[in-house]
Amino acid sequence: MQFIDSHCHLDFTEFDSNRESLISECVAKGVEQFVVPGISLAQSRALLEFKINFAGVKIAAGLHPYFLNQHQESHIELLFTFATANKNQLVAIGECGLDRSIENLSKQTFLFEQQIALANQLGLPLIVHHRQSHDLIAQSFKRCKPKYGGVIHAFSGSLQQAQYYIKQGFKLGVGGVISYPRAVKTRDVIANINTSHLVLETDSPSMPLCGYQGKINTPLQIVRVFDVLCELKPKQHKEQLATELYDSCCDVFCI
Repeated sequence: MQFIDSHCHLDFTEFDSNRESLISECVAKGVEQFVVPGISLAQSRALLEFKINFAGVKIAAGLHPYFLNQHQESHIELLFTFATANKNQLVAIGECGLDRSIENLSKQTFLFEQQIALANQLGLPLIVHHRQSHDLIAQSFKRCKPKYGGVIHAFSGSLQQAQYYIKQGFKLGVGGVISYPRAVKTRDVIANINTSHLVLETDSPSMPLCGYQGKINTPLQIVRVFDVLCELKPKQHKEQLATELYDSCCDVFCI
């Protein structure tokens, strides 16, 4: 079976000591491709060289709301210039989105909607971060409708919210959260969503699976996320499920 980690930060310093061997181990276990999101202007630019050095790595460019203090007023215009010049090197715009745990929602909203407009301009999907902000994201989508869908990263909303995003052309990112028995709502929602609307992700080095708290998460855990998803969808054959997830990721990112 083949897998794609649709969201991992392989360029982060946590992987500096073993990045090459880790990627080799991933490939040996069927995890052959990795989507690495952009989080800032400088890091998005640096991903161009990073991509060259590692086969199987696909990159996005974006301004993540968590790093809001790093984003200067000029950065959105510079992101437009960079992404336009390197469109053929990108599979998405993001990681972008809205996060209620971070101050200055007005600045977040401006940057988010500008990145939606950029994705629309370039014909690219979005990688959307959310935290207690599904309502705000829906408002932004009304003001600036995404034309090419994308992925709602680490989805953890209601069935109604899941269906809303799917109608907007988005896939739902499924990661380690479904391995926690206490995540009843998310597990139930994912169990009831057609596999064609899902993609696997780890958010490495963050979001460790149940039983791995305190350890650095890696794309190797995609296989464990898949195994948990198989438990939530017992009527589906494993190989068919893996193929549908792989195709779903290829579909949204055109890879």
